[in-house]
Amino acid sequence: MAVKIRLKRMGKIRAPYYRIVVADSRTKRDGRVIEEIGKYHPTEQPSFIEVDSERAQYWLSVGAQPSEQVTAILKLTGDWGKFKGDKDAVSTVQVKAPKAPFEIDAAKKSVVKPKAEKKEAPAEEAPAAADAEAAEAPAADAE
Repeated sequence: MAVKIRLKRMGKIRAPYYRIVVADSRTKRDGRVIEEIGKYHPTEQPSFIEVDSERAQYWLSVGAQPSEQVTAILKLTGDWGKFKGDKDAVSTVQVKAPKAPFEIDAAKKSVVKPKAEKKEAPAEEAPAAADAEAAEAPAADAE
């Protein structure tokens, strides 16, 4: 059985992302796979590439043949150089810069009114109305 390391397409129309998989060469592109060893998102800037290096080395050592696209990805991650015997092979994959943490702008006022203010106003009026009714009731009894 010939084993290939290739890309499995996923995602929506015009928004592809791929999984790097090990599959029998006779299966369909998106068919049954033996193992998933990585991810590749080409539409992000920079492209997101993640490969399980240990599993890629194993499958290359037992004779799995990578496709042209996967070979290019393995060269970027340094796995292809390690397989060929270059002990100094390093990953040249660009990593996205981390997002800055969110900070609240102190100059702006909140648009949301606290719920406590809404509940306090009717609560103050209710006892005042009850006191007014109580004051009128004894006056009516006196007459």
